Amino acid sequence: MSNHPLGPIRVGLLGIGTVGSGVFTVLQRNQGEIRGRAGRGIDVTVVADLDVARAKALVGEQVKVVNDARAVIADPQVDIVVELIGGYGIAKQLVLEAIAAGKHVVTANKALLAVHGTEIFAAAQNKGVMVAFEAAVAGGIPIIKALREGLSANRIDWIAGIINGTTNFILSEMRDKGLGFDAVLKEAQRLGYAEADPTFDIEGVDAAHKATLMSAIAFGIAVQFDKAHVEGITRLEAQDIRYAEQLGYRIKLLGITKRAAQGVELRVHPCLVPVKRLIANVEGAMNAVMVQGDAVGTTLYYGKGAGSEPTASAVIADLVDVARLPTVDPLNRVPHLAFQPGAMSALPVLPMSQVCTSYYLRLRVADEAGVLARVTGILADAGISIDAVLQREADEVGGEGSNQTDLIILTHDCVEARMNEAMAKMQSLSSVLAPITRIRKEDLA
Repeated sequence: MSNHPLGPIRVGLLGIGTVGSGVFTVLQRNQGEIRGRAGRGIDVTVVADLDVARAKALVGEQVKVVNDARAVIADPQVDIVVELIGGYGIAKQLVLEAIAAGKHVVTANKALLAVHGTEIFAAAQNKGVMVAFEAAVAGGIPIIKALREGLSANRIDWIAGIINGTTNFILSEMRDKGLGFDAVLKEAQRLGYAEADPTFDIEGVDAAHKATLMSAIAFGIAVQFDKAHVEGITRLEAQDIRYAEQLGYRIKLLGITKRAAQGVELRVHPCLVPVKRLIANVEGAMNAVMVQGDAVGTTLYYGKGAGSEPTASAVIADLVDVARLPTVDPLNRVPHLAFQPGAMSALPVLPMSQVCTSYYLRLRVADEAGVLARVTGILADAGISIDAVLQREADEVGGEGSNQTDLIILTHDCVEARMNEAMAKMQSLSSVLAPITRIRKEDLA
């Protein structure tokens, strides 16, 4: 650290793509405010990027540009390394090397921390440096800060978030236009809302990385991405979005983590959410996170979950925090995961079979007498109570003269293992003509 009380803190950027260029631009534009808040300047002094010419065009003459990230880590002039490369590969090596070199690290890399966070935070703890990651969850929304600091008086009960903009955009479009998933995905790719390979987003993996980080901070547990239940939106059908709407619900892909009697729930999957909840009305690529705490009740954080400057806003807030650190003895810093390392909890992450929630079921059935009675009989035998039943007219479902119909059932809460058994029995009925669609329902009350 430069010892002069007002000496600027010097930053090395690893990667100057979308987020890196935003960091550079916002630091330049708002340097007066940032210096006023941090008590010292924050200067990008070196940038590493494979495309040296493009990087030079972005940062101009006054900043050193190299094509080797390790040169930034080895530079004695650099106080903070900002890792914006992403992924689990080289990024992990570089973050650990930066820590070993005694540099603070700011990162937007949710995948890296969700999978290798335990090792990375321990290394940082041993070296007395910070690893800050506000930008890793929900872009510009300061949700990590809210959980680590703003809500630190609370016992957190649950968190539910729309934390992937790509999938929320796709679901909004499916609802608006009544189109199927595949058609909307193509459109989202054309508009740049979805990557050429959208797997991480549409299969729920990205949201699960972020939910894993929030779960660790909320409940004081280690990051355990491998224990998360992860389900994406690829199997959702336009008709389910329509039926949900008729019943007063929207379908959203939520990252959920919840304190339960036996442990912690950590899951990502499509959910029916009542239309009257604010979060149900979050459209397009926007993000929103609901947090329920015992003292504060429900709070909601809404904003842009991605993009150059929103993500840069979060990176720079972390830089400001690190710039203030020399005045704080290491034992009094806010810990990486909000709880002191010795106070972490051994609460297990529960398997999905032990999760208790309510359900939307859609059964394609033969349009004949007694079907409804048989289906509801199976649910009754399993001790699952029914909240609502919607039976479509056969000609609505299969056209004129159809002999098939859709049966939609909303249930009250039950344990997933029991629902799995009941579904297997319903599926084996000769009058059930297709695989049953199940979507979990979250009231978020």
